[in-house]
Amino acid sequence: MYFKSTFFEDYQLGEKRVTLGRTITETDFVVHAGHTGDFFPHHMDEEWCKTQPFGQRIAHGTMVLAIGVGLTASEINPEAFSKGYDRMRFVKPVHIGDTIHSEITISEKGDAKRPEMGTVTEHLEIINQRGEVVMVCDHLLLVKRKN
Repeated sequence: MYFKSTFFEDYQLGEKRVTLGRTITETDFVVHAGHTGDFFPHHMDEEWCKTQPFGQRIAHGTMVLAIGVGLTASEINPEAFSKGYDRMRFVKPVHIGDTIHSEITISEKGDAKRPEMGTVTEHLEIINQRGEVVMVCDHLLLVKRKN
């Protein structure tokens, strides 16, 4: 992890970053359930899940989001501020033993209310070891312009 100043003008539409991978473990499931209070059987009851169409425990969607976003945090940009995430969708389930990585593409740029700032949208795709997109969302940034 390191600091890298990237101003609004430096972002290029279509520019892409790909992260390293991370294998999802049972410990991830247990820790996330403890943090959130989400102990639904879909995540925690292996035997019950065997009776369901998906056949095994599925990761909490919020956990996949948290890990996928965390993977992108290799660069700290002191010129940008996160405004949040839009259009989040859980496309496919993630299971214990799956390895995910994130791909970030600069998809939009625009003006902000404050003239010294601009808006940047990073389209985030979280992808499993089979190359399948498992989650998507748009990360909205407010970014300083060069003076």
